[in-house]
Amino acid sequence: MDKPIGKITHYYDKIGVAVVDSKKPLKVGDMIKISGHGNEFTQTIASLQLEHEQVQKLGAGKSGAMKTDKPVKEGDVIYLVS
Repeated sequence: MDKPIGKITHYYDKIGVAVVDSKKPLKVGDMIKISGHGNEFTQTIASLQLEHEQVQKLGAGKSGAMKTDKPVKEGDVIYLVS
């Protein structure tokens, strides 16, 4: 079963990057599902940034940025696909 692990707080459509507020740790290589506003897709996290620095992991309770395969909207929920 997929577990909610965060949500989208902002989306930069020109560069395809979402700001993520994580409730659980996220790491590069994790398979996630993004769902909301009538849209749902899965993707593997290819890159994460924290304070404009590339990181391999985003800790619980942190906000960071990640590239998304498709456009997302504020409030969309991120699930870890098990």
